[in-house]
Amino acid sequence: MAHINSDKNSEYLGPEKIIGLKQEYLIPCSYHFYRRPPQIVQASGTKVYDSTGKVYTDFFAGVSVMSCGHCNPQINNRVIQQLNTLQHTTSIYLTQPVVELARRLAEILPGTISRSFFCNSGSEANESALLAARLFTQKRKFIAMEGSLHGRTFLTTGVTAIPMWRTDPFVDEVPVSFASDEAAVMELLRNEGAETAALIVEPIQGNGGIRPLPPSFFDRIAVELKRQGVLLISDEIQSGFGRSGKMFAIEHYPVEPDMITGAKALGNGFPIGFFAARPEIANAFTKPSASTLGGNPVSCTAGLAVLDFIKSENLVSRAAEYGDLLMSELRQVAKTAPFLNAPRGLGLMVGMEVRDYQGKAAADITDDILEAMKEKGFLIGKNGVNRNVLAFQPPLIIEKAEITAMADALEQTASHILG
Repeated sequence: MAHINSDKNSEYLGPEKIIGLKQEYLIPCSYHFYRRPPQIVQASGTKVYDSTGKVYTDFFAGVSVMSCGHCNPQINNRVIQQLNTLQHTTSIYLTQPVVELARRLAEILPGTISRSFFCNSGSEANESALLAARLFTQKRKFIAMEGSLHGRTFLTTGVTAIPMWRTDPFVDEVPVSFASDEAAVMELLRNEGAETAALIVEPIQGNGGIRPLPPSFFDRIAVELKRQGVLLISDEIQSGFGRSGKMFAIEHYPVEPDMITGAKALGNGFPIGFFAARPEIANAFTKPSASTLGGNPVSCTAGLAVLDFIKSENLVSRAAEYGDLLMSELRQVAKTAPFLNAPRGLGLMVGMEVRDYQGKAAADITDDILEAMKEKGFLIGKNGVNRNVLAFQPPLIIEKAEITAMADALEQTASHILG
C-alpha cells in the first residue's frame, strides 16, 4: 500500500484555499461533495489520501471510472511507454492502438456490434450514437426513461430526464418522449414508433439512483422495436466493463442492442469514450466526422491495458461474487435502520435509498451519512433524482474485508443517526 509523502504536506493548498480558488476561477456549476471536503492528493489501488495524510477506502471509484484501481501500474506503465513513444497525431493519420482497441472491443461487444467510433467522454459517445440512429433510420424522435442521465451535450441533455441536469430551457426542442416503465415504452412505440429513431436506456440507471431495469423489461419491447424499426442504444457509461457482473449490463437481459456506448472504466482515469454499432448502422455514418483527441494512441493504449487487466484478474466474475457480498452486507444494515431501504443493483453497482425520518429530509440524512462515513475513512457516493440514494461503486479490485469493514462503519453511522 502506498503512503503519502509527509514532506509534501506544506505544498498543499488545503481544502479552504481550493474552495476559495474554485469560487473565484471556476464556473459555479462545478460542485463538490461534503460539508467539510478533503483535498485528495494521492491514490493507490482502493485507497485515496488527503492532504493531511488521512486514508480512505474508495467506494465510488470516481463514479465507476477506476474499476481497475487507482494508479494501476500494469496499466500506467504501458501508458507511460506509449506516452514516451507517440503521444498524439489525430485521427487523420494511421496509428495502431486505435484499430487494435476497436478489434478487441468487437470481440467482447454483444450481438453483431463490431464497428466503433472513439471520442473523449460518455457525453460525446451518446451524442454520436443518437446522431448515428438518426442517420440510419432517417427518423428524428427518441424515447428515453424517467430518471435517465445521458450527458451534457445538446442531444444528450435533451434525452436526460433528471431535472437538475436539464439546465438549458432549449433542450426541450429535442424531440423525445420519456417513459416510466416497460408499459409506457410499449405505448410510445405503438403511437410514435414511425417517427422514433431510437430507444436509449441505461441497463442500470446511475445518477437516477442505481436502478436496474426489471428482468422482464424487454420481453415485449424487443419485438416491438424490430417491428417499428426503432434502434436500441444501451448506455453503458457507468455499467460497462464488468461492473454489473457481466462485461456489459445489457447482457443481463434477453436482448441484443443495436448500439452500445461506453467510457469511464475503459480508460481507468484516462479520457476515452466510444460508441459502437452493428455494421449496417455504422455504414450509414459516412459524412466526415472526427474527434481531434478521440482514439489517440495514449487513451487507446490505456483501453487495451484495461481490457487485459480485466481478463487477467477475472474482474467480471469477481464483480458478480463480491457484489453478492456487498448486497448481503447492506441488507443486514438496512434491517437495523428504518430510514434505509433494501439495496438494489447488479454486481458492484449498488444503491441504497434513504427515506425521510423523524421530520428530517432524506437528502439531508444522506449528506449526514456521507459526512460520517468520510470521517470513518470511507468514500461513498450519492445520486438519485432527489439526491437521496447512497451509491456503492468501488473499484472491482475491492477486497472482501474492505466490504465488511465499510458495512460495519455504515451500521455504526446508522445507529448514531437513530440516537
